[in-house]
Amino acid sequence: SAIIGALVALSIIALVLSMVKVEDVTLPPAVKYGMVFDAGSSHTSLFVYEWDSDKENDTGVVSQTLSCDVQGPGISSYANNPSKAGDSLRECLDKALEVVPAEKHMDVPAYLGATAGMRLLREQNSSAADQVLAEVAKTMREYPVAFKGARILMGEEEGAYGWITINYLLDSFTKFSPKAHTWLRPEAANIFGALDLGGASTQISFMPEGSAINQNEASKFTLYGYNYNIYTHSYLCYGQNEMLKRLAKELIAESSPSTRVHHPCYPKGYNETVSLSSFRTSRCTARSDPRLPLGDREVTLEGRGDASGCLAALRKLFNFSACGQSRDCTFDGVFQPPVRGQFIAFSAFYYNFKFLNLTEGQPLAMAREAIERLCTRSWEDLFSSYPKEDPKRLPTYCANANYILTLLLDAYKFNETSWNNIFFQMKVGSADIGWTLGYMLNLTNIIPAEAPARVKGHVPSLWAAAITFIILTLVLGLTALLL
Repeated sequence: SAIIGALVALSIIALVLSMVKVEDVTLPPAVKYGMVFDAGSSHTSLFVYEWDSDKENDTGVVSQTLSCDVQGPGISSYANNPSKAGDSLRECLDKALEVVPAEKHMDVPAYLGATAGMRLLREQNSSAADQVLAEVAKTMREYPVAFKGARILMGEEEGAYGWITINYLLDSFTKFSPKAHTWLRPEAANIFGALDLGGASTQISFMPEGSAINQNEASKFTLYGYNYNIYTHSYLCYGQNEMLKRLAKELIAESSPSTRVHHPCYPKGYNETVSLSSFRTSRCTARSDPRLPLGDREVTLEGRGDASGCLAALRKLFNFSACGQSRDCTFDGVFQPPVRGQFIAFSAFYYNFKFLNLTEGQPLAMAREAIERLCTRSWEDLFSSYPKEDPKRLPTYCANANYILTLLLDAYKFNETSWNNIFFQMKVGSADIGWTLGYMLNLTNIIPAEAPARVKGHVPSLWAAAITFIILTLVLGLTALLL
């Protein structure tokens, strides 16, 4: 009877277990990481990003985990000593591996994108550019990451990825809905344009009205299930550092053969000595000028603090006559549809106007007044007023600010009204604005989506009832066995 009782009890247990409902339980998505080096003309930065492996419409929801500034100049400066270009990255690579879990290191895609500085070096000395990239790649392969390559970005890529970054950070592509508990595309999404000013180049990117776009200047993207067609153009040699070199060369050429030259953009009391041979080190200023003597003569630039003279000198750096009467043209004969919508101006646009406290979209008249006041200040006044400012950068703010006005108003054709649609900023939340996030975001379309992990799970309430029934049955069975 005891054996029969035990068998009955086991049968009842099996029956109850078979009746307990089993459900699929989805585990939280795994977190993936990626890292991108921004190798600019004057410096290099590393950004680490992370996103959930279950992507939204084939585009990952990416956030910035780390930013690290590499010590020293841009990698293009190491043309004569390429191994130092690779070594310069090590400190930031070590920091990146500290924030990424050790078990994920080998799966982290790592990229290096070089911009205008390396584009110039490639034009001037392609073998030196190749050696620098080879040394950078060699260093990155020594680290336990999935190195995907080091390459030189085209200017239009740089502009387009900056545009993606801005609109991603400002929720133009997708926005999380707490009610629906999902990501939705905002109705009548406000798409921003992007204005980027670096050391060697400048980029403009935006969505033009209707189909007014030249296919040679178009970039196409599919993000979050929607297609985007944008206009983007990059101007090499029109970054602020190359602009300052070109301006100095033009002023010296106009005053040749004098060795003391008036510089309208530098503050009164500031002098700078330059060598004519320094102009031959950059493709932007290497072209021979019959007005300049040969050799390595030194010339002293004497600041005059003349805002109107500064503007006039800067306008000579642009070939506006190449456009004729065309409205769809900027300068140097480059096609551009009319600017449209709101724009975010970042990088050197932001840093120069931050110095002038002009980062919140003030009226154009206020910007002009602030720039004119800056240009009339003496070097002694500026130096004593800004003791923490880099003394090499401080005398260039007048030229940089006037150059920005010329570029935005005369070249890109913003006016008194559309000026108010330009916002100067460098961050959205804790994320930096730049091309690297857009690059990483676009690349997440390439990294395969990871199916959510599923396990078999029992419904908690039914499982608890089944366990209770089993325990009672066993107790009763044992009691019957003892009796």
